[in-house]
This record gives sequence, C-alpha cells and structure tokens, in this order.
Amino acid sequence: MSSRSDYVCSVEVVDQQKVTHVNQVLPEKMVTRQMAEFFKSLSDPTRLRIVQALLEEELCVCDISAIVDISISAISHQLRLLRSMHIVKFRKQGKMVYYSLEDEHISRMLEIALEHLNEKANER
Repeated sequence: MSSRSDYVCSVEVVDQQKVTHVNQVLPEKMVTRQMAEFFKSLSDPTRLRIVQALLEEELCVCDISAIVDISISAISHQLRLLRSMHIVKFRKQGKMVYYSLEDEHISRMLEIALEHLNEKANER
C-alpha cells in the first residue's frame, strides 16, 4: 500500500520560474470561480441527466420530466439553474417550451468526459 510520502516531494524546493510562468497564464480568480460554478451545476445527477438527454434531442419540459422521472416543477427548477449557467436555452412554440443545449461546447465537454471515463474503465 502507498504511503503519503509516495505522493509528495521528499524535499521542499520551489521552482520560482515555473511558479511565475504559471501564475502569469492562469485565468483570473473570478474566471476560476465561474468555472467552478459551471462544473458544480453539472455535478448534480439530475441536471447532468437532463443535459445528457438534450445531447440527443431538443425536448419539452414534459418530455424531460418523463425521461428523468421527476416532476415537471422539479425539472423546471433544474432547467432554470441550467439556463442561468448558459448550459441550456429554450424556445417557445405556441404553448410549448422546448429546451436544447446552449451551444456545441457543452456537447463536446460531455463527450470528452464520457470518452475519458470509458478509456479508464477499459484500462482496468
């Protein structure tokens, strides 16, 4: 079994050149907070399932409710959060409201995450 010492340096030496370089290219802390909020919004299994469903098809709230198997009011609450994070968008057609993913970036991120998990599963 590995000990903690296997995962940390045995001496404490800071490479100031690397630290300076990385600090210069990292996004601003505000952007990092926004990214964390974005990922947090996808960390909920219900919201992630909604987004996975919308990867396949534009859907109305009733369809999403049936797919995810939770109430329409609960779906509406989750969709409101996903809209505020610019993950999903909606359009009205008569009395119907249809949801889809905000843009291609969302699709690509989820596809990459799934590909990563499948690769790791196949390595075992």
